[in-house]
Amino acid sequence: MIALLQRVARAHVEVEGRTVGAIGGGLAVLLCAERGDAERQAEALLARLLAYRVFADATGRMNRSLADVGGALLVVPQFTLAADTRSGLRPSFTPAAPPAEARRLYDFFVSRARAVHPTVETGIFGADMQVHLVN
Repeated sequence: MIALLQRVARAHVEVEGRTVGAIGGGLAVLLCAERGDAERQAEALLARLLAYRVFADATGRMNRSLADVGGALLVVPQFTLAADTRSGLRPSFTPAAPPAEARRLYDFFVSRARAVHPTVETGIFGADMQVHLVN
C-alpha cells in the first residue's frame, strides 16, 4: 500500500458540495492499494502512520507521533498514487489494485484505524472528492 501524508491544522473532504469527513489537527492521508497488497500491508502501514514522529515536541523537534499528540486522521482513497509514469505522457494505473480489491483493503484499513485510534474520518471510495487542507 502507498500513502502520502501531510500534517494539517485542519482538513476536510467534500463530495457534491457536502462535507463527508473533517478533522482538526493531525494527518491527512491519501491511501492507495496496489496489486498484491493484503491486510498485512494495511496493518503495517497503519502502524507506521500512527507512529511516525512528524509533530514537534516542546523544543520544536519533530519527535512526537500522531498518537502522542492526540491528532486526528483523515483517510482519503486515491488510486492515482500508483501511477506508472515511466513511459509516455499518459500514466498507467496498472499497479493499482482492481477496484473491488482496493475498496476492500481501504475499508479494512479504515476499520482497523478506527479500532486503534480515537479520531478517524474518511473520504468516499470511488467518489469525485474535493480535498481541502491547511498545513
